[in-house]
Amino acid sequence: MNKIKIIGCLLFLVSCCVVSTGAENQFDYKGQLSAWGLFNPSADQSLWFGGRYIPQANYEINLPGNHLIDFEASANLFGTTAITPFTSVEYEGKIKPYRAWVRYSASQLEIRAGLQKINFGSASMLRPLMWFDQIDPRDPLKLTDGVWGVLGRYYFLNNANIWLWGLYGNHETKGWELAKTEKGIPEFGGRFQFPFPMGEAALTYHHREINTSGLEYLIPQVLSNVPENRLGIDLRLDWVTGLWLEGTWVKKEAELDWLSNQHVFNAGIDYTFGIGNGIYAAFEQLLFSYDSTPFAFNEPVTFSLMSLSYQIGLFDQISAIFYYDWTNENLYSFLNYQLQFQQLTLYIMGFWNPETFNVPTQNTSANLFGGKGLQLMLVWNH
Repeated sequence: MNKIKIIGCLLFLVSCCVVSTGAENQFDYKGQLSAWGLFNPSADQSLWFGGRYIPQANYEINLPGNHLIDFEASANLFGTTAITPFTSVEYEGKIKPYRAWVRYSASQLEIRAGLQKINFGSASMLRPLMWFDQIDPRDPLKLTDGVWGVLGRYYFLNNANIWLWGLYGNHETKGWELAKTEKGIPEFGGRFQFPFPMGEAALTYHHREINTSGLEYLIPQVLSNVPENRLGIDLRLDWVTGLWLEGTWVKKEAELDWLSNQHVFNAGIDYTFGIGNGIYAAFEQLLFSYDSTPFAFNEPVTFSLMSLSYQIGLFDQISAIFYYDWTNENLYSFLNYQLQFQQLTLYIMGFWNPETFNVPTQNTSANLFGGKGLQLMLVWNH
């Protein structure tokens, strides 16, 4: 079934439920409207303007015995305008589903099916376990496309939990992926997360089959139905400071030369200094490599990231993110000032980066941030 039709069916189901709303059920509607403008004199198109609206409907059906069925349906309506002063103007717009799921939950169990966000891990910014989302730490709205699938989670009484999922219809790349998922073949995986006295740890696994079409510039041949297995581990400690370690190993069961193995590892620390209203600081170190043999690390890429934030007053905050690319000796800088007006939020963001933008975030508009520039964003949550 067409995914737009699925969204429509879910919205229709929610609306039918609303008609029969009783005291034990609840309907909620909210939306987020954002508009932004960006000036980057280094880019070919130096002026960019955009707008986005995300309407979201939620409906809850409360059942006896602490059981719940709830629905969420939302869409992503956005458009952009790119201007080359005195030369050209280009427009682009799209409407696509953002979330569309139904969930059954009890005291220790939840099962969610549909278009949803699935993310996990201990790292906060440079995330090796960014397998199914594309959250950019520089994005104040934390927007990301979802994946189609079924996710089940069971929570044990000692706070350990187990996740199982199956995905279908997500053949475009996501997260750190280079190769697309083979069409018509489901993906599946799971995660076991367990606590210990000073923190928690987890093991994660995922399997899919890939198609290397579109990667002819990297490898000499196109292969299909190539099995790919991922293994992830993450650990977080809360001991004086926050400490974490997160890593993944992705193995492709075919001879793909240097693309056969992917390794991504991150170690981080955060702390809030008692200066003024409190300065929050976080540091992460990322190691990334592709190798023909496992854990060879022949030509690794290493990134350091420092994040700082300070609450100036009740309604405004300033934050900064700095990346350093040790391999290419490049520094990337981002500064964000946030001002809150009840339902309105203003963001003033500046960046100073190398002309060639190459930070390990999956931002499709990364070329906009090469060089120096300024971005203004106004967001209305209602």
